[in-house]
Amino acid sequence: MLLHITERDRVPQSGVYRADSLDTEGFIHCSTRDQVVWVANQFYRGNTSLVLLVIDPDRVHAEIKYETVEGVGDFPHIYGELNADAIVQVVDFPPNADDSFNLPNEFVT
Repeated sequence: MLLHITERDRVPQSGVYRADSLDTEGFIHCSTRDQVVWVANQFYRGNTSLVLLVIDPDRVHAEIKYETVEGVGDFPHIYGELNADAIVQVVDFPPNADDSFNLPNEFVT
C-alpha cells in the first residue's frame, strides 16, 4: 500500500484526486508505511486536519515511479491524477501534543 498525506477536506468521494504537487512538480507525493512519519514530521508538524489516503497501487491508473530523495530513500510518486477507487481507506492522522507525528494504530504491527 502507498500512503498520501492530505487535508481532510480534500478527500475525494468519487472521480479523481489532484494534489497541488501534480501541477507544480508533475506528480503526487506518496510514501510507504516506513516513510510517512518522517514526511509528516518534516513538512506537516502540528497540522491538525490531516488524513492518510491508503492507496492500492494495483488499482492506480496513472504511472507510479519510485524516485530517490537523496539521503532519505526511494519514494513513490504518482504521475497523474489519482483515481478515487484506488483509495481503499482514509485514516485520521492527528499530531501528538508536541506537534510531532507517530504511525497511526491501524499501521502498527
